[in-house]
Amino acid sequence: MQLEKLTKGRKRIYDDACGLAHALELIGERWSMLILRELAYGPRRFSELKADLPGISANVLTQRLGELEARGIVKKKRLPPPASVQVYEATDWGLEAAPLIARLGRWAARSPLHDPTLPISHVAIMMSLETMIDPGRARGLKGRLGFRFGNTSYVAALDNGRLEVERREIENCDLVFAGTPAELAAVIYGGAPLETMDVNGDMRLAKRFVTLFPLPPKIG
Repeated sequence: MQLEKLTKGRKRIYDDACGLAHALELIGERWSMLILRELAYGPRRFSELKADLPGISANVLTQRLGELEARGIVKKKRLPPPASVQVYEATDWGLEAAPLIARLGRWAARSPLHDPTLPISHVAIMMSLETMIDPGRARGLKGRLGFRFGNTSYVAALDNGRLEVERREIENCDLVFAGTPAELAAVIYGGAPLETMDVNGDMRLAKRFVTLFPLPPKIG
């Protein structure tokens, strides 16, 4: 009876008791996982989400946010003064899916159909760095790195094979990269020279850092 109450009124998509099937019912619609990705490092305004998901319409973004909110994955809140604007953020449970989404991105990077020249958001490139770092190459290396993309900044702690990223103001960093997400992707994954971006600080660390993210081999 309880199960009937929980499922009554909800359209079943797969009629499959597997948790994976239910996960797809929760975040499997087009754009849902990308919206959740964009909320991985903190709350965002509607306009920010729309700008960093250039292929989505305002109507679809509104619909997907409403669905994710109804499912307990996303919530709305109002920032305190002086901002006093409404933002969207992932719930604690919603954030548990972020590492899974990141690993799915790493898996998909092996596809020969993957096009790395398409637009990429600042959230996506920072999540990529966290996921693609090679622990062996980074072993024994430590540092605090800043990344500035226009008005948005991140700080990443590099420590013995791991990279932990926060969206926050840059301070007390050994090295700072400034530019666009596409420029950082070109340097890290495309072999573009460091001069492509504005890089300040420990240049020895910079030259080592950009070698820590080998792309996985393509299938076939």
